[in-house]
Amino acid sequence: MNEQLPDLHTHFCDLHLEAHMYASQWFLTLFTAKFPLCMVFHIIDLLLCEGLNIIFHVALALLKTSKEDLLQADFEGALKFFRVQLPKRYRAEENARRLMEQACNIKVPTKKLKKYEKEYQTMRESQLQQEDPMDRYKRENRRLQEASMRLEQENDDLAHELVTSKIALRNDLDQAEDKADVLNKELLLTKQRLVEAEEEKRKQEEETAQLKEVFRKQLEKAEYEIKKTTAIIAEYKQICSQLSTRLEKQQTASKEELEVVKGKMMTCKHCSDIFSKEGTLKLAAISREDQGIEPDDEKDSLKKQLRELELELAQTKLQLVEAKCKIQELEHQRGALMNEIQAAKNSWFSKTLNSIKTATGTQPLQPPQATQPPKEST
Repeated sequence: MNEQLPDLHTHFCDLHLEAHMYASQWFLTLFTAKFPLCMVFHIIDLLLCEGLNIIFHVALALLKTSKEDLLQADFEGALKFFRVQLPKRYRAEENARRLMEQACNIKVPTKKLKKYEKEYQTMRESQLQQEDPMDRYKRENRRLQEASMRLEQENDDLAHELVTSKIALRNDLDQAEDKADVLNKELLLTKQRLVEAEEEKRKQEEETAQLKEVFRKQLEKAEYEIKKTTAIIAEYKQICSQLSTRLEKQQTASKEELEVVKGKMMTCKHCSDIFSKEGTLKLAAISREDQGIEPDDEKDSLKKQLRELELELAQTKLQLVEAKCKIQELEHQRGALMNEIQAAKNSWFSKTLNSIKTATGTQPLQPPQATQPPKEST
């Protein structure tokens, strides 16, 4: 520093600011204590490539770039500058790169460093030879006492840390045991719920089977009634058709007989006076009042039977429509019940699986017990 930066060296001597007050941390930590990593990476690369001399280069480059600020600072200001302001300056990668370029340009001969090392060793030996042996022994004894006190303090710290660790481990073990007990209770409760859920599922399956059987019987009954009603309707239609055919035949036969009788009567002079020129029977009302004509009575009875059959046919059709409506309503109720049963099964099954997963997933201390899988529902 006296050779490279003589004015800064003189300023530091006037302030009684020695190199170990600011540079010891640089050398012991390879500049990693205060400076950003982007700068430290460059320094380590140069150290692995060039050797230990690069540390002196970087230190001289730092002093050289901060020379103007350091010359204006006092003792406290210089120490604060090294501690706070200097690391902030090289947070930018561009500033760190320029510093590395300047450090590589600084020349510190290896021979000169070795010469300084020899002079330092000679100076230390001469100081030791000139020193009183009693003072040296006292200093060595004081150093050993400090080392002993430091080791005792470290021993006490380790003992305290060991006791603290044992207490913490005991507390952790107690908490783990408590948690294991809670998880075991939850597992037992979950198993009990699973058994209850399986029992409920079995009951629901039985109820479902009963409902299916009831619906099946009602459906068969409705189909049987439909078939019966259809057969009755077909029979009524056949009877109506037969009666209509029979009525038409009787009407035709009556007309033919009436024409024959009329023709015979027209051949008779005495009987022809009864009829008009248009062929209308004059005494028809009298004869009808006096004599009950058998074909008219049979015709009335047939009409009455036809009306009864039509009324019964209408009632049968009405019953058929009511049966169809009832079947549709039963089908709708059956679909709604099946949807409710399926939703209840899905909800129960998902809740059971979630509770089992939660109980087995939050229990790391015990291996999961094998459980019998639930029977598949038909």
